[in-house]
Formats: sequence, structure tokens, C-alpha cells
Amino acid sequence: MQPGFFDDEDRLAKLEKLGDPLPLLNGIVEWQAFRPLLKVIHQKQRKSAAGRKPHDVTLMFKMLALQALYKPY
Repeated sequence: MQPGFFDDEDRLAKLEKLGDPLPLLNGIVEWQAFRPLLKVIHQKQRKSAAGRKPHDVTLMFKMLALQALYKPY
């Protein structure tokens, strides 16, 4: 079945109605406040311009935070 134009919006609305904690977490944490520190930590010279560009440091921090929260024990 091919997805429709509004399937993503409907799915997100359903998740929020069920109490998805991710939008709440995104509203509470000021992720951009971590950017200056993350840029200092992540300073690394690339050897060449070839290949895929690195992910945004704030996005990577969000992924690591979520991984730590949802890691199965």
C-alpha cells in the first residue's frame, strides 16, 4: 500500500494523543544550548572533502541521549 500525503501527520497526531514522551522532551530540553560545547568537543579536521558530510552535532547529541534513555537493560 502506498503512503498518502498526510499519513505522517496522522501518525504523529496519534502518537501525541497516546502520550508520546518525545515531543514533551523536545519542548523541555533546549538542545541548541549544547551546540557551542559540542562544537568544541567535536572539532576534528577532515582529511578530504570526499564522502558524506557529517551529521549535525546537536542531532548526534539527541540521538545519543535517546539511546541512553531507551537502552534495554
